[in-house]
Amino acid sequence: MPMTSPSYTVTMRVQVPSNPRATQHLVEAVADASALVTGIDMLQSEADSLTVLLTCDCVNTPHVNEVRDRIEMMVGTRVIEISDATLEAHKGGKISVSLKNPLRTRQDLARIYTPGVARVCKKIARDKDYARQYTIKKNTVAVVTDGTAVLGLGDIGPEAALPVMEGKAALFKEFGGVDAWPVCLDTKDTEEIISIVKAIAPVYGGINLEDISAPRCFEIEERLRDELDIPVFHDDQHGTAIVTLAALINALRVVDKKIEDVRIVLSGVGAAGSAIIRLLKLHGATDIIGCGRNGALGPFREEANPHRNWLAQNTNPRGVEGSLKDVLAGADVFIGVSSGNILTGDDIATMADDAIVFAMSNPTPEVDPADAGKHAAIVATGRSDYPNQINNVLVFPGLFKGMLKAGASQIDDEMLRAAAIAVANVVGDDQRNPNYIIPGVFDSRVADNVSAAVATYIKENQ
Repeated sequence: MPMTSPSYTVTMRVQVPSNPRATQHLVEAVADASALVTGIDMLQSEADSLTVLLTCDCVNTPHVNEVRDRIEMMVGTRVIEISDATLEAHKGGKISVSLKNPLRTRQDLARIYTPGVARVCKKIARDKDYARQYTIKKNTVAVVTDGTAVLGLGDIGPEAALPVMEGKAALFKEFGGVDAWPVCLDTKDTEEIISIVKAIAPVYGGINLEDISAPRCFEIEERLRDELDIPVFHDDQHGTAIVTLAALINALRVVDKKIEDVRIVLSGVGAAGSAIIRLLKLHGATDIIGCGRNGALGPFREEANPHRNWLAQNTNPRGVEGSLKDVLAGADVFIGVSSGNILTGDDIATMADDAIVFAMSNPTPEVDPADAGKHAAIVATGRSDYPNQINNVLVFPGLFKGMLKAGASQIDDEMLRAAAIAVANVVGDDQRNPNYIIPGVFDSRVADNVSAAVATYIKENQ
């Protein structure tokens, strides 16, 4: 059975018969349903019954129902109410606006609002650059989406995308000290999205594009980078690319291989895959084969999509044709940003000695990590319940922190590479091993390392 998860933590208010072993029987019933009990509290005790709060981790919603049914099979027992911890955590949203200065007296009001604020407005009107110094623009990012490629859910619309964008804003604040705000747009029109983002740009010091479907995301980002004087970053592309390169830098150090010598096979040539390939090439990779649904891309075939065609004409130097499984044989590195369970352990066994496997599809990796680990030297996933989690949260908070601090007006690929190296270098030579090639998401050193590297790059190059 799949593992339980804190994303499916529920608290059940349960009434059981009053007897000395009532709670023990309750815990046993939950365990028999393969759920993980994390707490049990007495709520009410009466002569003939007890009311308890039982908290447990489940696998999914059907599993919650199975646990409830198993409990209610006990004689004289009923589940009165079920509370979902994840839904409770989202009630009323996850972020809010707070004041940086007190607002308790008439003097405070006169400075923060009228009449004092007019002096600040006049100063900015004379020179717009003062907006970075005297407004939220100095440390604020817009998290922009149209809700067309949200997580693994696809096109679910702007309202349904909002919880994800709120979560992104929370991560910006917690890990980078950056204020971020969701901007969920009720349009899929490329020109309209570009126009709206340009119109709201004066408020923000940077734009983080999120969960916009390919290929529109490419044009939107390119156009906004050309037409705005603040950095524009599509995290689904470049955040994934940065953290992937960081993990690969350390993985190659562990197996004592050089990036210019290894053969890399990548599954999934959409937004993330394209960005990964470009950044790996910038860092020195010479032999990369990208695979889509129809197998390997290469110079032997023109692709209708211009972005895919660039990949086809600029990768696969040996002109290898065939399916993903065909071209994987003999490869040193596999990177998956596609879909789950497309490979087996036997496929990994065909790779070169000391193979590296990054199976990053979520929630189901391209290959079972345990099966891959039987043959590969290093295995990483996008999941938090396995070692070596490759997670974008290692990147975007520190990246924007550095760009905002330095007052960046643009972003380029060399800056992304500098961020990747900074993430990789958090893991010291004496710490690096097959189970630790990338720092954990709660490692407080990461954002500061990335921020410092980015700010230094900007100072030297912009």
